[in-house]
Amino acid sequence: MNWNVTLHPKVVKNIPKLPERVQKSLAFLLREIELNGPTQGRWPNYGKIEKDMHHCHLKKGQPTYVAVWQVIDKEIRLVEVTYVGTHEKAPY
Repeated sequence: MNWNVTLHPKVVKNIPKLPERVQKSLAFLLREIELNGPTQGRWPNYGKIEKDMHHCHLKKGQPTYVAVWQVIDKEIRLVEVTYVGTHEKAPY
C-alpha cells in the first residue's frame, strides 16, 4: 500500500527556484517515499531528525540541497515534505 506525500505550501513555492537537477532528485525522492515509506536509507546522508522527521541530501557540494519530511499520520500513511532548499537554511 502506497504512502500519500504532500508538500508544504512553502515547498511548492520554492520548487521553481531550485536547480533543475535538484528538482529531478526531489521528484524521485517523492516517488520513493510514496512507494517505500518515509525511511529512505539509500539516500545520501539520510537520517532521522526526530521521532517522525527525516532528511536527506538531494545534491552534495556547494551548495548542498536537502529535503526534510515528516510523518503526519501512520495509520493513513501520510507524509508531508516540510522543507527543500540549501543545507544552511534547513530547520534542524
